[in-house]
This record gives sequence, C-alpha cells and structure tokens, in this order.
Amino acid sequence: MSEIAVKIDHVSKYFRLPTESSTSLRTTLINRLRGVKGYKEQHVLKDINFEVEKGDFFGIVGRNGSGKSTLLKIISQIYTPEKGNVTVNGKLVSFIELGVGFNPELTGRENVFLNGAMLGFSPEEIGEMYDEIVEFAELSEFMNQKLKNYSSGMQVRLAFSVAIKAKGDILVLDEVLAVGDEAFQRKCNEFFVETKKDKSKTVILVTHDMSAVQRYCNKAVYISDGFAAENTDVQHVTNLYSADNLKVTQHAEHDALADRVWLTTDSKTLLTKTSDKLSFTVHFEANSEQTKAEKRLYLSYFLYDATRGGAAYESPAQEVKIGESISAEIPMENFHNTEFQLGATLRKDPSDWENDNPLSQTEVIAVTQPGEDIRFIYRNPEDKEAASLLKTL
Repeated sequence: MSEIAVKIDHVSKYFRLPTESSTSLRTTLINRLRGVKGYKEQHVLKDINFEVEKGDFFGIVGRNGSGKSTLLKIISQIYTPEKGNVTVNGKLVSFIELGVGFNPELTGRENVFLNGAMLGFSPEEIGEMYDEIVEFAELSEFMNQKLKNYSSGMQVRLAFSVAIKAKGDILVLDEVLAVGDEAFQRKCNEFFVETKKDKSKTVILVTHDMSAVQRYCNKAVYISDGFAAENTDVQHVTNLYSADNLKVTQHAEHDALADRVWLTTDSKTLLTKTSDKLSFTVHFEANSEQTKAEKRLYLSYFLYDATRGGAAYESPAQEVKIGESISAEIPMENFHNTEFQLGATLRKDPSDWENDNPLSQTEVIAVTQPGEDIRFIYRNPEDKEAASLLKTL
C-alpha cells in the first residue's frame, strides 16, 4: 500500500467580503439587529477531496479564480479551512509568493538563513544546504550584498533556489515555471526531471502550462468553480482544462456600418493526433460605403501561438468579391503541442503604391474580434517536445 504524503479530506473554504462600510458602532449594531450582515460569503473551495502519495509529481490545474492558490495556502498551513482537514506527512517546503520571508535590508546570505528558519529548518540544517542553494542560484558573488540591490530576477532565483534545495520531503510550487532567464529555466527543467525520478520526494505543482503538466506530472486534479474533478489522470485533466478554456464566448453586437471579418469551423477544437486537421472558413461583410466602393478586396488568415507568443503563420492575401468566403485547413502534422488563436483580416489595395506590383502588399480594413476568431489546442500525448512550435520538415 502506497504511503500518503498529503491528504485533502473534504476541505471547504470561504471568505467574507464586505458589502457596505460602517462608520460607527451604532450603525453596525442597528444593522446586526435588522439582520443585515454587511458582508457576503465567497465560497472558494467546496468539499475538495483527494490524496497525494509519496513520490508523486502532482499537478493542480484550473483557470484563474478557481481556488488553486487558496488550496496551496491551506496545504501550506497559511489558511485554515472552514470544513475538512489537511494531513501532511513529512517536512513541507512551499514557494507560493515571491518575497515572503525575505528582508531587503539584509544580505543574500542573511536572507537564506532567515527564509530557511521560516521554513522550519535549524541554523545547522540551513548551513548544510547553503552551498547548494548559492550554486543553483548562481549568485555566489552577490551573497554579501543587501537584497535591495538585487535585480528582481536575482531575487526570484534566490527565493526559488532556497525552496527547491531545502531538504524537505514535500515541495509545493505555485506558478514558478517562468522563473529566471532561459538558461536558469533549463536548469530548473533538469531539476524537475531528476526530482520526478526520486520517489522519496513529493512535488505539488500549480501551473497553467499544460505541456509542463504532461511532461512532469504522473497525476493531476482539475479544479473548477471550487470543485475538484475525481479523475486524476493527467491526459484527462489537461483535456478538461483545454475544453474549459475553449468555451465559445458570446458575440458582441456589431455596428451595422462597420466592416466585419470572422471565422467558422465544424472541426473539433481539441486535436490530439498528427493526422488531425482544422478546417475553417473565413467570412466578411463590407458594410461601409467606402469599402463597398473598393475595386479589389482581399482576405488573409493568420495563426498565433498563444502558448509561446508570436505569429506562427500568415497566409497570402486572396482576392475575393463581396458575398464570397474562403475555406482552408491546417494539418497538425507540422506542429508540436501548443494552443493556437486563428484570426483573419479583410484587406484592400493600399492607397499609395511603393512599387508596380499591386498584389505585393495590401492594407488592413478589418480584423477578427474576440469571440469571432477560432481558438484551438493541439495536444498529442505522444509528443513530449516543449521547446519549439514547428517540427523539422
């Protein structure tokens, strides 16, 4: 039977949010007698129940405001739940908020000992870990300088290094995968890979990076509106997250005189195989008199990498007539796992030609608005690559 590292036993948590301000004790007493509370209860976690076994690399996934960070603070004993219990078996080290336990007026060395003490370690234990912490943070030349003279990146590296190099049994991390520069992130990646192999260590990770969840985690839980899904299979959890993020938003009302371009698709928006393709159609309306008078109109579509940022592809402008649309498809065999935003533009001939070829460039009239683009995700469980978007063809 597996040993339980952390047990979340039917945990619920709410916060009281004031709904009115009272400037006097008399007003407060009168409101109480009338049954006016002056606050409302915001239920953040509702009967959360799961177990993390020793040696697990456990992911906690959910959209912003779902209750993930609150749950981590309960696990770390920063908050206490209104209902239920959390049982922790082992020394727990948490990295939840940058700057907690650090004093800008102290040196880097003094802050390591201060933060270590707040994590429950003795000065002797911190002394044994000190060299490893400094080496990982790559700050040996700066440890005798005051923290206020550190850059924000240096402070993050030091705080993160204290957390992961502390000799704890359970490591709790909240949104730390963007710590430091590219070289430091590679070092962190190597640390996570090695930690995953060490079955004496338990890691609980909160992140919005689904590729990281698939790369590191052997189990995960999905939290939505304060509730936790029962299935802890990593692929199932990442699919739930993706589906939640891809819910169709309501189209806003449009100005009848504004030009408009939008996309539609009959394809599924969660793609999981290299043979999958996203088929779509680009539509437009030329509503302004100026656009209707244009001799030539063009449509173009573009693919944006929502995970890494930046444009992945932009199609050539294709000439269309009013009432026409264009259809196309994007094969997934050319891509690694990522999240995409597919948009389009309505274009016209530019007012001032810079050369004699009128098809060499076009001028944007309208672009797809939020809710009228297509957001889709390619997540192939067999593809573990996370460093690049395009495959080598």
